[in-house]
Amino acid sequence: MWGGRFAAGPDAIMEAINASIGFDKRLAAQDIQGSRAHAAMLAAQGIITDSDAAAIGEGLLTVLSEIEGGAFQFSTALEDIHMNVEARLSQLIGEPAGRLHTARSRNDQVATDFRLWVRDQCDAAVEGLRALQRALLAQAEAGADWVMPGFTHLQVAQPVTWGHHMLAYVEMFWRNLGRFRDARARMNECPLGAAALAGTSFQIDREMTAEALGFDRPCANSLDAVSDRDFALEFLSAAAITAVHLSRLAEELVVWSSAQFRFVTLSDRFSTGSSIMPQKKNPDAAELIRAKIGRVLGAQVALFSVMKGLPLAYSKDMQEDKEQVFDAADTLILSLAAMTGMVGDMTANRESLEAAAASGFSTATDLADWLVRELGLPFREAHHVTGSLVALAEAKGSDLPELTLAEMQGVHSGITEGVFGVLGVQNSVASRTSYGGTAPVRVREQIAVWKERLA
Repeated sequence: MWGGRFAAGPDAIMEAINASIGFDKRLAAQDIQGSRAHAAMLAAQGIITDSDAAAIGEGLLTVLSEIEGGAFQFSTALEDIHMNVEARLSQLIGEPAGRLHTARSRNDQVATDFRLWVRDQCDAAVEGLRALQRALLAQAEAGADWVMPGFTHLQVAQPVTWGHHMLAYVEMFWRNLGRFRDARARMNECPLGAAALAGTSFQIDREMTAEALGFDRPCANSLDAVSDRDFALEFLSAAAITAVHLSRLAEELVVWSSAQFRFVTLSDRFSTGSSIMPQKKNPDAAELIRAKIGRVLGAQVALFSVMKGLPLAYSKDMQEDKEQVFDAADTLILSLAAMTGMVGDMTANRESLEAAAASGFSTATDLADWLVRELGLPFREAHHVTGSLVALAEAKGSDLPELTLAEMQGVHSGITEGVFGVLGVQNSVASRTSYGGTAPVRVREQIAVWKERLA
């Protein structure tokens, strides 16, 4: 492919470090899609003949069929997917194949291929996230009024509802979904026609190829078009934040499914056993998802490191962009599918959740709020009185509702029998009716909103 410039071929080591076909063959469908659009445009502009364009288009479909059927022989000597496809096309149709590369470079070709591939992954991530949200929404609806402990510092804080907790993740994954949509919209400009870096003297129609490939418009600057990898960095950033959210949910499932918590039971389909301990049922899918954040974060850091010092326009360093993105995308899509399966199959243990919600003085804040509302105490004083009552109950080995009225009045004489109405966990969650609160009535409102949004 180097023409007459070189008198000798590359050293074997140079060939090994230079070749990318081992991984960029994943871009075959996008490469052929872009080449077919380019050939059609060249013919429409009178740059190549209609007959040559037709031969190229049909030949490329044959190449794609061979690749998808596993019959295609990839060659390391031909370096990358672009030259492998072009060489096979030449074998199939002869001279017209040599006209395909008119008015383009591998620089704009790979930038286009890669954008098309990453754009597809954004769409796949959005669909994976929507499926996970629907699974979480089903859990929320089933337990909209089930009481469970809410935690801060992994210590019991206040009672919340199971539905409210599930909807928290629906919100988180909706933000992730929005990031992928935003990234897709920003990357939807077509580099094809930028050529090596300066554009081309041929009278091409870049709007035609952009439209044929589903882009909104051509990239406006040829230098930026071939050297930009922001779209890949942004995809990795969205993937990394999503992976963090998946990891947080995975951590909760690992803890919740333990014998000490027993909040949920994971299905056999997403659990494993032990080679030595017959009783074990391990949440391995959740643990693997929790670990996979490292791969996605690593890919993000790796590509940032590749791009941080590159001058315009294209540098060979940028060949190192794809493996990171391929691995991160594979990891993300698999993790989304596994989490969706786990959430869809798991059973929340209502009795265990409610028993835990009533522990750890979880209604102490309700007591403080009652002192403010009913007795007119400043909140800081109410906080102090409640803290004293918690200390008294703890010393007795009891919970707040188990204190007698006399014992409470010994701490503050104004406390009345009405205080016991706010100390139950059901009363506690029912009272949290502020917008975004955990009250079942608010949870059901949000479920209806999300059902419509995800329909």
